[in-house]
Amino acid sequence: MLIAMTASVILVVTTILVLYETLRLTSEHLAELPVPPRVRILGVVLMTFVGHTVAVWIYAGAYWLLVLWIGDAAFAGTPVTTFQDCLYFSVVTYTSLGFGDQVPTSHTRMIAGVEALNGLLLIGWSASFTYLAMERYWPLHGKDSGAGVGPATGEAGAEVARERLFPPA
Repeated sequence: MLIAMTASVILVVTTILVLYETLRLTSEHLAELPVPPRVRILGVVLMTFVGHTVAVWIYAGAYWLLVLWIGDAAFAGTPVTTFQDCLYFSVVTYTSLGFGDQVPTSHTRMIAGVEALNGLLLIGWSASFTYLAMERYWPLHGKDSGAGVGPATGEAGAEVARERLFPPA
């Protein structure tokens, strides 16, 4: 159990750092790019997806090491014998989908539970980051002909765009 707890802590810290660096680098370099706001928003979503994909692969690597170390006793149900099986299990666990065709046993149960919680928190974090990016770049589209929303209008234009999208009650 101590091994599973230590592995869980290492995996959580590693995946948090991966997503943090992905979001940080995206945030820093996005404003420098000479691209339209639509491409910036798509960039945020794609880079967030990349960060989550790397996190899932990190957990899949840990499960693969457990399968190599423990063998068949790491999972019950559908046999987990390849890295692809571990990757599949990691995806359904990270996203809290949990099909249930592969069931963790022994030490793997602890890591799978932590992965589900970690995935939930990281997905929420990236959703918040995406919202902030959209709030920043959405008003820059400048598609509203009457509001004059664009890069030159600054904060006042952003407020007009915000009111247009979310009218006061």
